[in-house]
Amino acid sequence: MGFKLRKAPRLSAKHDAYPYQLDAVRAVQSLPYAAIFHEQGLGKTKIAIDLLLLWLIEDIVDTVFVVSKKSLVQNWVDELASHSHVTPRILSDNRRENSIALNSPILIYIMNYEVISTNLDLISEFLGTCRVGVILDESQKIKNPESKLSIHFHSIADRFVRRIIMTGTPVANRPYDIWSQIKFLDGGQSLGSSFSAFKTALDLPSRSSSVSEYGLQLAEVMDKLKHFSIRETKRTAGIELPDKTILTHFVELAPRQSAIYAAYRDEMAYEFRDRGGFVIDDAEDILKRLLRLVQCASNPALVDKTYNELPGKYLKLVALFDDIDLQSNKTILWTGFIDNVEWLSGKLAHFIPQKVHGSMSVSDRNESIRRFKTDKSCRLLVATPGAAKEGLTLTVAHHAVFYDRGFSLDDYLQAQDRIHRISQSEECFVHNLIAKATIDEWVDLLLNAKYQAAQLTQGDISRDEFSATFMCDLSGALTQILSPHVHS
Repeated sequence: MGFKLRKAPRLSAKHDAYPYQLDAVRAVQSLPYAAIFHEQGLGKTKIAIDLLLLWLIEDIVDTVFVVSKKSLVQNWVDELASHSHVTPRILSDNRRENSIALNSPILIYIMNYEVISTNLDLISEFLGTCRVGVILDESQKIKNPESKLSIHFHSIADRFVRRIIMTGTPVANRPYDIWSQIKFLDGGQSLGSSFSAFKTALDLPSRSSSVSEYGLQLAEVMDKLKHFSIRETKRTAGIELPDKTILTHFVELAPRQSAIYAAYRDEMAYEFRDRGGFVIDDAEDILKRLLRLVQCASNPALVDKTYNELPGKYLKLVALFDDIDLQSNKTILWTGFIDNVEWLSGKLAHFIPQKVHGSMSVSDRNESIRRFKTDKSCRLLVATPGAAKEGLTLTVAHHAVFYDRGFSLDDYLQAQDRIHRISQSEECFVHNLIAKATIDEWVDLLLNAKYQAAQLTQGDISRDEFSATFMCDLSGALTQILSPHVHS
């Protein structure tokens, strides 16, 4: 089809890139597909914008799709305005408006992942009319190859004349997360056509597995991708960021909290009274049981609305805030539970907190973030990682406190790096609140094991470093945490 614009667009970038960003553009500009795996906070958005402008200047594409998570669409609009002279068009949930937009001479379209999926027929038809390049931001969104979303993206992948995936955490949670993302690029050529086989080989090992053999398998992954992928860390890019210190604060459970925790740990069920009488919450299923233990160690009110005792972590949090001195230092408080965001925001109202969680509209989240950044009286942001872990620069704060942590490595790394990125001028501190002798200690081991596996898969550490630090006896550690006699 080709586009006819009323006047020639201005396709130059507004600002110069850092040397490592220029290197990334040069490395992938002539490739039909590529993966940009730069660590969080290194400006992948700037790399992508310079790359898509180059595609347009060299007449490689007629238009470009930028696909991101819903919460990051506005961020992309803002970044394009900051770094380019091109005004993008947003594709939304409105099918009629999308149809009109796709029949207009637009150089850059921005959309969330779900728009592609729900408008697959429109998108497929459009891809047959012109040359389209695509950039998938936070591509771990399609890490599950069996999801409807991933299936849709795989079905149209080869119809894009240029394909880029971008994520700072390609191994978002487990090493096998990378398979589906790479399939979008090469159809399964590099990592094999069988996800099941790849998953079996790359999953975290049991205690009986050989760490050395597992390390070899992980190291081979990035070697297979090296001809079309590029990764920089803050260290390799030569970025002089302030230090980031991770601190662990151990906490004793409050008395009733300890009893509730023990009920779930030992009896796999807990009985409590609600308006309709007694309710038994059966946690026989192991995943539900683990979640309940995380909730009990965090705040038992998440499972029992009658709980009115202050949890052990809250008392430690108040003392920690005194040490941090929130009057001088803005802080982000992370929790995995929406009810905790609401409860903590209420308890800490004197800090004028802003909150961000998944039940809020994107516009309300954006407004909370704006206020946290600009309002001097607002000292605290209380947020769930799922709603605010990606694409945001929150360097007005240099303390991040994890009130609780789930099992996702991606959530943990992305959330802490909201403060430790380019433009941060202060030393950063990440505080983890861990309840003693609880599931929190196992979560800490799990996240460390996942992190070591991810680092080796991504080429950030050597096999020797991996073998020296990897903790493989996760099943044994979990058994100990869940065994009643250990705590009697």
